[in-house]
Amino acid sequence: MRKYEIMYIIRPDLEEEKRKKLIESLGKVITDNDSEVEDVKEWGMRELAYEIEKYKSGYYVVMNVKANDTARSEFERLIGMNEDVIRHIVIRNER
Repeated sequence: MRKYEIMYIIRPDLEEEKRKKLIESLGKVITDNDSEVEDVKEWGMRELAYEIEKYKSGYYVVMNVKANDTARSEFERLIGMNEDVIRHIVIRNER
């Protein structure tokens, strides 16, 4: 398993309850595939550097995970289809 840092931005108009469920379900994608979520940091609402899908701000979340290739690829597949996430990035953490 490798360590990854995953950052994603949730659209700002999503209700708080739905946002919490989304964060929980995205973490569950990792754990359901025999991997582990080490840390989840919610940075909160921030201004975007540039407009994305007509949004000027977004809710930032950063996850540190230990994941196998199956978990990482399944996570990327599901987050790419989710309309509530306006941008995401997965970076392999060498530390």
